[in-house]
Formats: sequence, C-alpha cells, structure tokens
Amino acid sequence: MISEISILYDHFLKYPSISTDSRKIKNDSIFFALKGDNFNGNDFAIQSLKQGCSLAVVDDPALKNKTGCFYVANVLDTLQSLAIHHRKTLSIPMIGITGTNGKTTTKELINAVLSKKFKTYATQGNFNNHIGVPLSILSINKTVEIAVIEMGANHIGEIARLCEIARPNYGIITNIGIAHLEGFGSFEGVVKAKTELYHFLSKQANSVIFVNKDDELLQQKTAQAVRFTYGLSPNANIQFRDVSANPFAKVIWKLNNNSIELESQLIGSYNAPNIMAAVCIGHYFNIDVKNIKEAIENYHPENQRSQFLKTHTNKLIVDAYNANPSSMIKAIDNFKQMQAENKLMILGDMFELGNKSKMHHQQIIDYLKENSNSEIILVGKEFSACDIPTGWSHFLTTNDIFEFLSNNPILAHTILLKGSRGMKLETLIKTL
Repeated sequence: MISEISILYDHFLKYPSISTDSRKIKNDSIFFALKGDNFNGNDFAIQSLKQGCSLAVVDDPALKNKTGCFYVANVLDTLQSLAIHHRKTLSIPMIGITGTNGKTTTKELINAVLSKKFKTYATQGNFNNHIGVPLSILSINKTVEIAVIEMGANHIGEIARLCEIARPNYGIITNIGIAHLEGFGSFEGVVKAKTELYHFLSKQANSVIFVNKDDELLQQKTAQAVRFTYGLSPNANIQFRDVSANPFAKVIWKLNNNSIELESQLIGSYNAPNIMAAVCIGHYFNIDVKNIKEAIENYHPENQRSQFLKTHTNKLIVDAYNANPSSMIKAIDNFKQMQAENKLMILGDMFELGNKSKMHHQQIIDYLKENSNSEIILVGKEFSACDIPTGWSHFLTTNDIFEFLSNNPILAHTILLKGSRGMKLETLIKTL
C-alpha cells in the first residue's frame, strides 16, 4: 500500500516548491494550510488554489473532498514528515548549528566560506523552528553539495525534534547562555536543550562536532565525542593567536608558521568566535586559505546584527535583532572598549526571561554602574520597573523614545542600539 507521504512526495518531485502564506503564493507550489494562534490556513486553501498552487494540503474535514485539496490528519506533522522523507534522499554533509548567541551570524559566515568551493544551501534568515527547519530541508535540491541548517529552540526537546527532521552529520553549538527562560526554566534547562544536538550526533556514525576549545562547558559536553576544535588554545586543531576589535572584529589565524589576519565587517570582539568557527569549518572542508580570508572579509552583516551605520549626524552600532543577559553583557563590554567620543547606549528590554526577568534586568543595570563609560538610555517596561540610578534616562516604550528623539535630536555621538527584537529599536535609526 502506497503511503500518504509517498503520494505527496511524488507530487512534490513534480512541483518542488512550498507555500505557507496565502499572501505570498508561488505559482505551482504546494500550499500547506498551517494553523497558528491567530490564523487557520485551511481558510485560505481554496484561495491558494485559485492563485496558482498545484495542491493544498489541509486538515479541515470540510475540505476533504474539494478538488485540489490533499486531506491529512495534521498539516504540520505532514510537513515535517515530508521533510524527513526528502532528507533520506540526500547524501550530502548536513551541518546543524544552534547556540544562545551568534548562531545566525555564524551560519552566514560558514555559508560564505563554504560557497567558495561548494554549491551550498543555508537556512534563510532565521527559519530555524519546527516550521522553518522542514521548509529549509525541502528547499534543498539535487544540485546542493553541502547544507547549513540553523536550529533554534525555546523549550526542551525542540532541538532533538529538529535533529530528527534535518538529521545533521556535522554540528556546532556557538555557545550556551541565559535565554528563553520562560520555556527552559533555568540555565540548566538551556544547557540540556542546546546539547540535544550533541546527543543526536553522538549516535550517528562518522559524525563530527566542531567545538570552541576555549569554552569549558562545550569542551565538557563533548569530551567523548569525535570533534574538531578551534580557538586560542594551543591544543586546538585550528589555532588563533589573537582576537581584537576596533571597532570591527579581527582574528589572527595561526596556520603552520604563518599568521593570517582576518578583519571582518562585524562590530565587536564577541564576533571573533563566530569568525573562528567559520574558519575552522572551512579548513575542515578543504577551502583554500585565500578563499576563507576573502569570504570572511567581504561578508556584510544585515538585519540589525552587529551592523555599523553612519547617518548624517551619528555613528550607530545596530545590534537590535535579539538580546539576552549574556549577549547584553558582551555588547556592553565591547562598547566600553571602543575608542570614541560622546558614546551613548540605548538599551531595550530582554524578552522571554520568565519570572526572573526583573532580576536579570536589574543585574544589567548594576553591571552598567560599574562597567560603562557612556551615557545610558533604557527602554521598556522591564527596565523601567527596576531601580534606575538618578540621572539615567528611561522610557516605557520605543514610541516614547522615538517622539523624544524626534524633538530632541542627538548629534555627533557613537550610539549602541541593543535590545530584543520585539522592542523594535531599529525604528529609532531614522531619528538618529
């Protein structure tokens, strides 16, 4: 008996394109009627067919016998099962990447390096969840020689499930810090969740884990694994002499008796491990040294991740895509070390910290008291509920500070914008 997934996969081979948003239908694609808290894709299935889809995968019984609809028990489960089926047909290196900070930047750097030699596929944007990963896998065609799949998580068990879908044979965790405590419950929960990638790889034959030799926790968690290491440690497989930032991150790669300087366009020394990881993986896959250097130095960050922008009136460091206590501390430390006049930090709330949110926001304020050499503006209800020193400015919402800056322009400053994505601090750029 031919299975439901086999039938759907045969259709996918003829029409290898997936749509999940009825507002962005691709001609001849397969529409998956996914559901969310505020939408039901089944409501748009017929519309998607009229807009040019070849098939609509639905789980509403009312659509079971409608022409063009492929009825299943659960659309999300079917999407994931189709991705698993497709993955079994791929015999390429699949690099899984996760971590608390830097995973998207590291993914992009790895992709830039590997693309110098291979036809690569890398997760688009941050499509790294239970929907994004299967969509990524289904985007890999037979021309791709190597893939880099980003995996995000906000609860225990999620990385394990994503590994079952992507089935990586190589993997890297950038780092493990405090984030998404609402879902993980504690730092120990974060560690357990992130290292699910290690547990999966440890059970796969011929798998390799890329590990930062300078990170004691990651070293401990991979002690029994087959690993290829990088870092400042003299025992690392890929060794570096030095890292610095002024303001762009630079690393010095020690290769045989040579020192190779790699100066990136990424702000902050906290990006050095991301660069080192890309160098390590590129070297492992035999990318020429010249091409590794070129890929690193020509990579331009986007999407408010470690971007350096010059406006007519100020210099901006825009790191407003994500924030958690560990990334916030690193950004503060880096900004302190920068040589610049008239420095200002605009820091927004950190999200998903659960019942420990106020404690972590207060800890950031206390850290700023001892480790800042710049003006400070805090934004958000979490920061505003803390004990803020006299003289510091704070605003309850991003709209509030937007109005203030529109009427009170800041001139000739070097400004750090750092906060969680939901704060939308990037909207302030037009006022700066």
